[in-house]
Amino acid sequence: MDAPAWAQLSDSELLERRIASLGITIAGTLLQPLVQQLHDELSAKGLVFHPPCHVGDEWFVPVGIPAIFVPFFLTHDRLRALERSMILEVEGDAPAWFMKLIRHEAAHAYAYAYQFTRKRKWQQTFGRTSADETPQFYRPRPYSHSFVVHLDDWYAQAHPDEDFAETFAVWLTPGNDWRTRYRGWKALQKLEYVDALMHSIAGKPPVHQPVYRPGDFDCLNVKLKTYYARKRKLYADTYPDFYDKDLRQLFPASSDIAGRYRASRYLRMRRHRLMDSVCHWTKEKKYRVDKLLDRLVARCDQLGLVAQTDDPSQDFRVSAYLTTLVVNYLFTGKFQRTK
Repeated sequence: MDAPAWAQLSDSELLERRIASLGITIAGTLLQPLVQQLHDELSAKGLVFHPPCHVGDEWFVPVGIPAIFVPFFLTHDRLRALERSMILEVEGDAPAWFMKLIRHEAAHAYAYAYQFTRKRKWQQTFGRTSADETPQFYRPRPYSHSFVVHLDDWYAQAHPDEDFAETFAVWLTPGNDWRTRYRGWKALQKLEYVDALMHSIAGKPPVHQPVYRPGDFDCLNVKLKTYYARKRKLYADTYPDFYDKDLRQLFPASSDIAGRYRASRYLRMRRHRLMDSVCHWTKEKKYRVDKLLDRLVARCDQLGLVAQTDDPSQDFRVSAYLTTLVVNYLFTGKFQRTK
């Protein structure tokens, strides 16, 4: 297949294009065999419903509609490169990551297609669902044995619907010995319920499959620059009022002292190492941590702070401080340190 003309555009030129004008589809891309893999996994479990997949602006299943929308930027290498340039990472970029995400979304499609949330046993197992969206911020218990662990951030704990979706994804994953992995966990009861529930619908068509057009969810009729302006604002809309006392403890305020240089220079030199470390342990978005580092750099300049050039514990202290801010963000929605 010939590369589309827009794939040769520069970032600035491509950002002026409307996403809908790019002619993106899943068919014929590297995503097609991955979608087929999902369908094969479902068939292997005796399930006959294969959720239709469409191109959207993010990973989602519309409320009440048993269909999966996959982010447009995964359909082409050029769009992946733009996403990485604008957001620093590409969600679902690797095949294994893609499959984890699409199995989760398939669960939501199945919940709508077979009206699972109306079942009393489902409600007793996962809790009563509601029209409320999954909260952006919630208080997970990282060591809880009541929930499976599939996606990052202990996502099963965010909402009853997500608890079911994560449990379904663990159940569906080929080669996943979930009975052994979750032996002794309360989450095993949920997995056993999902196993029985899926056996009960094996070979049966959906009871709810409304007619709809992908155009009903017109989320791509925007320019790429508008899409990324919104996305970057979403990721960067909450920053800390930095605690100057903390920063002065990290970097002593002084000037022209032998063996030291500006703290802002130190942060720029260590930026990628610090960001990778914090993101690895917190699972936070790289873009958000990158913007947090921008603010740190600017504030250190304003305060005239300096760093030791030969202090081996400096990286550890700064990483620990950043991690503390990010973990508090995950739990409270704000970058704040525990008082």
